[in-house]
Amino acid sequence: MSNIFDNLDLSKLGDLLSFNGEPLMFNSGLFLFLFCGFLLMYRIVSSHTRLRMAFVILFSLYFYYKSSGIFLLCLLFVTLSDFMIGRRLGKATSSSKRKLYVLASVIINIGMLCYFKYTTLIVETLNTFLSRPIELWDIALPAGISFFTFRSLSYIIDIYRKKIQPTESLFDYLFFLSFFPPLIAGPVVRASDMLPQIRRRPIVTKQMFAMGLFLIMCGVFKKVVISDYISINFVDRIFDAPSLYTGLENLIGIYGYALQIYCDFSGYSDMAIGIALLLGFHFPNNFDSPYKSSSITEFWRRWHITLSSWLRDYLYISLGGNRVALWRNYFNLFITMVIGGLWHGASWLFILWGAWHGLLLVLDKIYRRIFPPREHKPWVSRLLHIGGVLLTFHLVAIGWVFFRADSLTVVGEMYTQITTMFHPEVLTQFISGYPMVTIAIVIGYLLHYSSHSHALSLQRMLEETPLVAKAFIFALFIYFVIQVSSSEIVPFIYLQF
Repeated sequence: MSNIFDNLDLSKLGDLLSFNGEPLMFNSGLFLFLFCGFLLMYRIVSSHTRLRMAFVILFSLYFYYKSSGIFLLCLLFVTLSDFMIGRRLGKATSSSKRKLYVLASVIINIGMLCYFKYTTLIVETLNTFLSRPIELWDIALPAGISFFTFRSLSYIIDIYRKKIQPTESLFDYLFFLSFFPPLIAGPVVRASDMLPQIRRRPIVTKQMFAMGLFLIMCGVFKKVVISDYISINFVDRIFDAPSLYTGLENLIGIYGYALQIYCDFSGYSDMAIGIALLLGFHFPNNFDSPYKSSSITEFWRRWHITLSSWLRDYLYISLGGNRVALWRNYFNLFITMVIGGLWHGASWLFILWGAWHGLLLVLDKIYRRIFPPREHKPWVSRLLHIGGVLLTFHLVAIGWVFFRADSLTVVGEMYTQITTMFHPEVLTQFISGYPMVTIAIVIGYLLHYSSHSHALSLQRMLEETPLVAKAFIFALFIYFVIQVSSSEIVPFIYLQF
């Protein structure tokens, strides 16, 4: 963060503010600088609806331009096409026309997503079967395309299902789809949640301000202090060359990555939700201590909640959900997770990750069907819960190896080291060799498994603190983060999706 401020001089201002191939991230000094100016102007224009909306749209479009350059046109194209389709869909009366409009939106959104995200994977897969390989070409991936296409598609499907009415204002729809906090990495905010808030005069209560500030600080702490530190100083080294480390170190690397991806992604969500609160908007929660889950089904109710619910409502239910034969229900669940894995990236490893979770969800359903929940003595229930949490965490951690590894070779090397070269005796050497990494991992998991009441208490304390003291606390926090952060800004993991 300090590097940005060091380079922030007038002679380089033009280069700094133009697109340079690097996304504008919430944990950068440049964003903090721009957001402070934006927030000041936002307060000035907040009482003028159209002026406020125009100002937010312009800032959001600049935010996306700074992250993706010319691919801003993709966002504008999706906005215009689905706005027009939505209006026509709302007026259509025949079933065939309504279905054609939905199909048009699916082709535009999924077609665009497939072109930018999966062309390379498709060509590489075909080349393995062709005697004359197809020449590959470089296709850059627009930032956040997986998120804004899903959000726009859900708008059309909700109109088709008659859950919402189409908006008559292109201005409103552009505001919804381009709004910068959730634009490039979620949460996957739906039109039914966002559109009704757009024209309301933003009211930021004392509680909302404190919660927003608290979430922003939590997100920055998770991302910079925990996730980035253990990634740069340990996890990346393990996944780059697992055979150079013992099985114990590989296992700790997996534990570290499980914490890293949680802190990285939930940290972004916290910041997005917190920033939205400072602007007077309420977004749904996206993470709920997922590693506290005692079953894989519960895990997916707590992890990336907005995407999980999107896949459930628009894919799983569209396939028939649980309103079909039992085998078909299991297939629907499995294929939904496979597609969810593919959504994360153009790699067979992501597909395997999705298939792993699909298999686990099916097995969980079968287990619950054979052994339905029943009453136990309190101490037995407690033991079963703890056992369920430990088992679920390790099943999820197994899947994270597929998610993070660059190849199946790396996956095989990691599990070979764990099963044949474990060497638990090196634990003390690891702790002495990586003391700060150990501390960061322990603190990260302790905070994750701590009670929500502790976070609520800190939030209430911040709420009761005078505004000047809040500013001082935030400044002190930023100073602390600058001191412990790495010299380079580490991109959010989910920016690649």
